[in-house]
Amino acid sequence: MPDCSFLRCTMKVLRFFYVFLLMGGMLCVPSLAKADVWVVSAGISDYPGTKNDLALSKNDAETMASLYRLNADAHVVLLTDKQATSDNIVREMKKLYAKAGAEDIIVLFFSGHGVKGALCAYDGFLSYEKIRDCMSASSSKNKMIFADACFSGKMRQKGHAKKSPALNVMLFLSSRDNEPSIENVRMKNGFFTSCLQRCLRGGADANGDRIITAKELFEAVSAGVKKLSHDKQHPVMWGNFDDNMPVMVW
Repeated sequence: MPDCSFLRCTMKVLRFFYVFLLMGGMLCVPSLAKADVWVVSAGISDYPGTKNDLALSKNDAETMASLYRLNADAHVVLLTDKQATSDNIVREMKKLYAKAGAEDIIVLFFSGHGVKGALCAYDGFLSYEKIRDCMSASSSKNKMIFADACFSGKMRQKGHAKKSPALNVMLFLSSRDNEPSIENVRMKNGFFTSCLQRCLRGGADANGDRIITAKELFEAVSAGVKKLSHDKQHPVMWGNFDDNMPVMVW
């Protein structure tokens, strides 16, 4: 288990994620007093039939929803198993993200199966293009995707290792494009989500300033996942952002 534990684990409210505008390259700094967080958290453990079922993906979505709900300014929609169809996820993203102002934050968390270019919703594929369209339609300048899914690194666009002009969003993906995302039934959450939620609660605050930067989050989560997986799973953070970009104040 990675050393993502922390003292004084009571989380103060989540106030902001910062992202760079990919088109304009300027830093978006939402006001702490005004920024709301709009979150769709989806996870599927019970897929149709039995051969594709997962043990912990529903728990992953519930864990992340609970984490965000600690923030009084967060608006969270949780979709699990049969609720997490492609249409439902898209519908809730469009409805929720339309309420976000320019300085607000919109977040998609997904845990389940993944394939090249898509996440596997309950009833079929949820393409990266659909996710991109939902996020692009929002006036929010601060957008983030967490994906705990096998081969989720394939969401990266070929030829754009860190930057993409297509979508002003920061992606934190659980594995490289040729790797599974591992879960252990003895744990509450999959490797990536387990490390992610603990680090977002303060475990990634390496210098003790109560501000978690993108670099701190990536390094802490990545080290934890590598350790849990015996170096078989490697998270990917992608987008156009500065290493010192704050992603959470706790």
